[in-house]
Amino acid sequence: MTPLYPERAEELQDLALAVIQKSAALGSRQHPVTLNSLHELLRIINSYYSNLIEGHNTHPYDIVRAMQEQYDTEPAKRNLQLESVAHITVQRDMEKRLQEEPELNIADGEFLCHIHREFYNQLPVEFLIVKDPDTGHESRVVPGELRREPVKVGRHLPPESGSLDALLDRFGEFYAPDRHHGAEKLVAAAAAHHRLMWIHPFLDGNGRVTRLFTEAYFHRIPVLGYGLWSVSRGLARRNVDYKAALTWADAPRRNDLDGRGNLSNEGLIKFCSFFLEICRDQVDYMGNLLKLEELIQRIRHYVDLRDRGMVPGPSGKKEPLRPEAARMLQEVLINGVSARGDVIHASGLKERTGRNLMGLLLEEGLLISDTPKGEVRLGFPIHAAGWFFPDLYPTLAG
Repeated sequence: MTPLYPERAEELQDLALAVIQKSAALGSRQHPVTLNSLHELLRIINSYYSNLIEGHNTHPYDIVRAMQEQYDTEPAKRNLQLESVAHITVQRDMEKRLQEEPELNIADGEFLCHIHREFYNQLPVEFLIVKDPDTGHESRVVPGELRREPVKVGRHLPPESGSLDALLDRFGEFYAPDRHHGAEKLVAAAAAHHRLMWIHPFLDGNGRVTRLFTEAYFHRIPVLGYGLWSVSRGLARRNVDYKAALTWADAPRRNDLDGRGNLSNEGLIKFCSFFLEICRDQVDYMGNLLKLEELIQRIRHYVDLRDRGMVPGPSGKKEPLRPEAARMLQEVLINGVSARGDVIHASGLKERTGRNLMGLLLEEGLLISDTPKGEVRLGFPIHAAGWFFPDLYPTLAG
């Protein structure tokens, strides 16, 4: 699978450095408490777009319903909800493990098998059956175990199963994040993303494991501000280009000018460039949306639309919301956290009316509090977040 790192491609490090710097700047756009709430939302968005890459379209609204154990009665939709919740659970647990085990090599085969095992152990049995489209032969996926049979992915013929242990050992050794330095780490993350897809270590779920592995790599580098933007969103929105870029890097070495490895160096450069451009685009997208004054305007606009009965509330129906709610949400957004009395005072309403309105905002998740009388912070419930952050995901129809 050589070259493991793009040869003669210094411009990739410049692009990687731009991503790292822009991402770090995201943390200065809002109060840390607000950004932490946004991080929770982005896990749901990651799940949505990762599913979409696999051809599974489960709206974030249905993902949140599943997180609340409100599953669809139709078995196929229910299974997709279970898949989404599994992704979110694995990502959350993975991030916790990275914090608790700073010496863990996330490129190690054992860690990759752990991700696969944790994900597939939560899936319905229907998702464990893989059918060969050419022969009709059915195989069962064993969670956490490497494949033991040949596979074909489009035009790509992944390595024979007997070579997987050796390939993953080499993968884990070379792509260990602490082996690389500075912006080089992000280029290595891009190259590792492709090479893991190329190895195709599992019978099924390789794309999912690779995207979760990439999430882990960004946290381990670390890319400051990551978690406030989603690389899966960018890959899903350019899914055709993404798959074409993977194919470029699958190609064998063409000639003496195409690197010194078995695979095309030019193809790997093209993939890494595409991947890093996706990262930069997603950072820029979220950077624009997190500008304070513009976010305030979008929140005001959302409340105005709700007040006029033009957009749905949490039930999916058009539920009115008093215009004073905009002032309450703005108060919390600017301060990060606010005392309940300050939020009521900001509304300009009388005490009882303001308290009732705040109760409604808490009920809808637009405000969040850890205790019945404690301070409140801004929430990003699915029914509103699509209006706060346009194009983050499809909004619900009115």
